[in-house]
Amino acid sequence: MTRLSPARRRVALLVFDGVKMLDFAGPAEVFVEANQSLADGYEIVLLSADGRDAMTSIGARVGVAGAAADAGDFDTVVIPGSELPPGAFVTPAVKEATARLARRTRRLASVCSGAFVLAELGLLDGRRATTHWKFTEDLARRYPAVTVEPDSIFVRDGRTYSSAGVAAGIDLALALVEEDHGADVARRVAQAVLVYMQRAGGQSQFSASLRGPVPRSPLVRDVADLIRADPARPYTVAGLAAHARVSPRHLTRLFRLELERSPTEFIAEMRFERATEHLDAGHTVTETAEMAGYGSAEAMRRAFVARLGISPKKYQQRFRSTGDGRGRPAHV
Repeated sequence: MTRLSPARRRVALLVFDGVKMLDFAGPAEVFVEANQSLADGYEIVLLSADGRDAMTSIGARVGVAGAAADAGDFDTVVIPGSELPPGAFVTPAVKEATARLARRTRRLASVCSGAFVLAELGLLDGRRATTHWKFTEDLARRYPAVTVEPDSIFVRDGRTYSSAGVAAGIDLALALVEEDHGADVARRVAQAVLVYMQRAGGQSQFSASLRGPVPRSPLVRDVADLIRADPARPYTVAGLAAHARVSPRHLTRLFRLELERSPTEFIAEMRFERATEHLDAGHTVTETAEMAGYGSAEAMRRAFVARLGISPKKYQQRFRSTGDGRGRPAHV
């Protein structure tokens, strides 16, 4: 690969039909914004496998500079994802284009399900990687040689980078800018595009509610419904087993078989879910801890940090609302 001048870094973003718009537009805007603070920072190049325009996820057609095979060398290559299943967008043409670009770049990055393209080419074998929380289990199942980190916002392993879904591509791009030009430049970019320099917590804070598998037997369904109705009660496995007229050991076996968790773990999840509902409704941390069945606000704080990597207060600040009702952001 030809060595590029450090004064100007060429960044390629590969697009294809069905590409998720924000997966490539978000990182591209970060690099463009960085140019406001740099004399000659980044050259952004949009490419497709064959040089033709691509139809994005929102139905907008995006023009490209050319085909991947004719694009030359790059400092950074970004492979975005799609809402289409991997089997639909990880085409031979996309794989071939990515393989070509991977041979001609200093570092290679994926956003969201773009990780499936890298994994299909074996570029993540023996490496750590992540993707959107919706796809982490599928990525791990399909590619056992990849160490999937399901709760990471982004992961670096050698020259390979991967990030979670959509907006996480912005987090990754900020990290790349910081790596190239230092924290001060990255901080100015983050301020300009109104995002956090580094988000607290992992993907769990953005994932869907913890519902889990549906109980199959009437016995487990009855006990699960009892817990869901009032997670704050001081349940014990012995007490629940007595309610179901089975032994604690048998109840635990059935829960693990049908719900993939013990009764104690199920209680903790329902209690946590109830706590998030109370926080979303505007209750204080102390009120929520009492209503959700935690022994204290500190016990609830430990549960939130263990699950999400952030405190209940921080969760409430980030997720209760996107604004204050008067057109101003609730937080930045």
